[in-house]
Order: sequence, then C-alpha cells, then structure tokens
Amino acid sequence: MTQQSLEDARPSRRQVLRLTGALGVAGLAGCTGDGGNGGNGNGGNGNGGNGNGDDSGWSETLEVMHGWTGGDGADAVDALITAFEEEYPDMDTSFRAIGGGGNVELDASVASRLRDGVPPSAFAGWPGKNLDQYEGVLGDMEAEVWEEAGLFDAHVEEVAELCQFDGGMAAVPIGSHRMNDVFYNVEVVEAAGVDPDSIDSFDALLDALAAIESETDAQPYANSLAPWTVLQLWAQVMLGGQGFDAYMNFIEGNGDRSAVQESFERVEELLDNYLNDDAPEIGFTEANQRIMAGDAGFIHQGNWAAGAYVAEGLEFGTDWDRIQFPGTENMYGFHVDSFIYPSDNPSPDETHAFLRFAGSETAQIEFNRLKGSIPTRDVDTSDFSPYLTETIEDFQDAEHRPPAIAHGLAVNQSLQADLSDVLADTFLDPYDVEAATDGFMDTL
Repeated sequence: MTQQSLEDARPSRRQVLRLTGALGVAGLAGCTGDGGNGGNGNGGNGNGGNGNGDDSGWSETLEVMHGWTGGDGADAVDALITAFEEEYPDMDTSFRAIGGGGNVELDASVASRLRDGVPPSAFAGWPGKNLDQYEGVLGDMEAEVWEEAGLFDAHVEEVAELCQFDGGMAAVPIGSHRMNDVFYNVEVVEAAGVDPDSIDSFDALLDALAAIESETDAQPYANSLAPWTVLQLWAQVMLGGQGFDAYMNFIEGNGDRSAVQESFERVEELLDNYLNDDAPEIGFTEANQRIMAGDAGFIHQGNWAAGAYVAEGLEFGTDWDRIQFPGTENMYGFHVDSFIYPSDNPSPDETHAFLRFAGSETAQIEFNRLKGSIPTRDVDTSDFSPYLTETIEDFQDAEHRPPAIAHGLAVNQSLQADLSDVLADTFLDPYDVEAATDGFMDTL
C-alpha cells in the first residue's frame, strides 16, 4: 500500500482497529457462508500462472476495492486494470479506489462491508499477521487460484506463508516493497568525503553522518518523527545489530531484553544527534524532498521513497543511490501488498480469475514497474529500472527475508498500534530507552 500521509493517520487507525476487531465475533458468522471458497471457481482456466482464461460465461460483476488513488500507485493499478480487462474483455468489472492517508478510509470501508455481510469480490491489503483482524470472514481459494495457476511454484515460499490463513490461502501477492535500504544524495555524500561502500556497520553510518555535519551545510539525516517511521527504523537497527534470529524471536514473543534495549540505544544515538529539528512537525515526504534537493544526506524509508526520485527525473547512481542498512546485507526487509479474498464471495468465478491473474508474471510486471515495488516471483526484468532490477536480484538472492514489523506482516494491527503507542508515549523526545524497552517487551 502507498505510505503517503501515513503519519497523519494514526489516531484514525486506532478507530479502524476497533471496527475491524469486531469481525471475528460469533454474530458475524452468518455473513461468511460456508467459510470456504464460496463457489466452485471453474470460470477462467489458468495456464501455469499466466492468468489466461476463457472470456465467456461471466455472470457477475467483479468488484475490487483498493487504496491506490494518486501518484505511482494510481499509475500502477491503472496498468494492472488495463492488462486484466484486455485479458478478460467480456467480464464486467468495478475497480473502486478509496483514498485517505495510510489506507484508513479503505480499511474502514472494507470493515463496514464485511460487517454488513456484503463483501467486495476482493480488496487490497497486507497479508501476514494483518489478516488476523478478518478472522471468520475470509475464504480459501487454494485449489482454484494457487494450485490452478501454479502460484506455489512461481512465488517464493515466504510469500505463500504470508498469504496463508486459517488453514487455507486467503490472499494473493501483487508486489513487495523493501524495508532495509538507506537512501542518500550522491552530491552531499561526496562533498562530505564519505565512501558509501565503506559503511559496513552502524558505527560507520554514524561516522558518515558526522562527516556530513562537519563538512557540509546539509542535514546529515532527514526524516519524520512519526511513530511508524521510528518503528521501521528500530526494526532495521535490531536486524543489523542483533541479527535475524534475535529479531524473529522478538516478534514471536521470545525477545531478549538486552537486544531490544541496545537497539533503542542505537536509535537514540542516531536521532538525538543527526535528525532534523523539525522532524516532529513534518511528514516523511517533506523529509525525502530534502534528500532530492541536496539539503540532506541520508534517509531510511521503504523503497517507495525511490519512487519520488524517479518521478522527479533524478538519475540512480548519479543524483541518488542507496546502501543496505548496515548489518542486513544478506537480508531483504519484507513488505508485501496483496489482494485478499472474502468468503461468501459475490463473484467467485470472476474473483478467482482476477486473483490468478494478479499472481501472474504479466500482472506483476505491469503493476510493479510503475509502483516502485518488485514482483514476488521470477519475472523478466527488462521493463524495470536499474534500481528495481538490483532490488529484484537482492530479493532472489537474500539469505533471510524478515517480515516488516511496521506494516502488518510480523505483528497484527492491534500489536502494531500498541508498539506505536509505546514509541509515542515513551521514546519520541525525550528518548526514554528503559521505558521504551519495557513497553516493547510487555507488548510482545
């Protein structure tokens, strides 16, 4: 999902959590039908994952709800829709874009529809632990989509696991953003005399920031101080400094306090010394604009930040570049967008055809080359930018693919909100490491 204006959405998301949390109660069981695949799903035959099918015999309208309403997201979903409608010209479709910062409006609209027993055919959302909020209202399309289209063989194993829910397959991935890139302005870094290739540890990153501070007029590190930006930064510091196993133990509820505390200490060291003073007042998009303008050196964000550079016509390797977060060079920080399948589906045949297509090579190329994300399957990379091609190669070669903690994969939305609350209450100026550590350990 697009992250634009997510920092403005936090209070409303808590309200959405209360709404969606009601989805699992017994009173909603009646809107889930048989809790299974909602139909025999024989409309549109897959051919090894390419999404091709028989265009005849469609009887229902396919309704898909999503939150990509502007920028690269709108271009990407338009390309996906065009490709799908060319593949299935005789199918009636309704692709509904619902705007609002951080997909809050989309989440609320979907929750309302599911609560009232009138689900859409499919809706965009994060898989993984994010699916927990939809307990009791998701269907299983393992046979009709994943097996028929060969998606288990086409997509990496971690993706299939994230899309699994309650013993079946409830989602299909459409693309992945990376969480462990640190982006930088090439001119600023060179003016500071910093060799990015030498940044092989967190201390080396701090040394680079100190050099920018002393040798240039640029801000060493720019970002927003919204809880979600700090949460995703903390996760990368944890991964880079403590390792994959320590991070996975933490999100599974077996975290080591000393590892959590040391990660907070390192985050404090970076933010307290090198972050822009107006970080509490600005969003990440404004901070990222300072990277583009040469007013700041480094920023950590998901690789949606790179989409802004491309949109501004900045050249990868010349105007901007990236390193992997120190210590995570063998990892791909995992964030996934997907389409989710409700049970009691109003158009099972049409929905199965769309989901088979969404997992196909054609769909994943059309969507991700414009979105600034990457496919979660093997594809021809000739249509992708040099940066995204490098990212695809890193994804395929990664030893570990840790799920994002700030974006619904590693923890469910309720726990994610609780972690953000801990940061807001204890760590965001002043930086109370002990209280933040206690809060994180108590939450998980």
